Amino acid sequence: GPRACGRCRRAAYCGPEHQALDWRGGHRRFCGQLAAGDDSAGAIPEHNEFLFPEYEILIEPEEPESPADSSGDPGDEQGTVDPSKDPKEQEELRATGSAAFQSLDEETLEAMAKHETEEDKIFQTFKERIAAEPEQIIRYCRGGEGPIWVSGENIPEEKDIPNCLCGAKRIFEFQIMPQLLNHLQVDSLGESIDWGTLVVYTCADNCGEGNEYLEEFIWKQDFSAGS
Repeated sequence: GPRACGRCRRAAYCGPEHQALDWRGGHRRFCGQLAAGDDSAGAIPEHNEFLFPEYEILIEPEEPESPADSSGDPGDEQGTVDPSKDPKEQEELRATGSAAFQSLDEETLEAMAKHETEEDKIFQTFKERIAAEPEQIIRYCRGGEGPIWVSGENIPEEKDIPNCLCGAKRIFEFQIMPQLLNHLQVDSLGESIDWGTLVVYTCADNCGEGNEYLEEFIWKQDFSAGS
């Protein structure tokens, strides 16, 4: 972090909130020893009481979707008659099924058709897309295919994404997946953090040189109530 403890000048922080947490968590005693010239305290301890755990992120290309297997036996489809049953039982099944379908009026059928809403379809697409790698925490695709959304609500339009400070447009670069929440252990902070996906938009011209951080734009989408 860019901020150093004003007393011992050895502990670094990203801001005053974390410095206050560390002070209450034990740096007060450690800092006093250093200020008194006692080097036996050793190195600055890790701030495990308020920092997220660190991991190595493995990057792999997404496997192309394979075509659906069309070699299945039509008899495996739902609603077909099992050939292992005797003819009389098959006839009873056919009669029962026909009666069930005949008993559904047009209003009921229409209600069933509307059950799968557009919202359901979007969330289903999200689940199917990540099913191959359910533990993925980041999806990266700068300037290419857009993000996969978890909901049909709160999807930004182009006007919602502000231009970069240099004046260039910001474009989609990567999205952070909800699976990351399983690894952050945020309960130790006494805070609640949740999201459906976090979508990061960066400068299309990739402006900026050197080692300084540049401000980019993030869009937070939550899971809808129905999902």
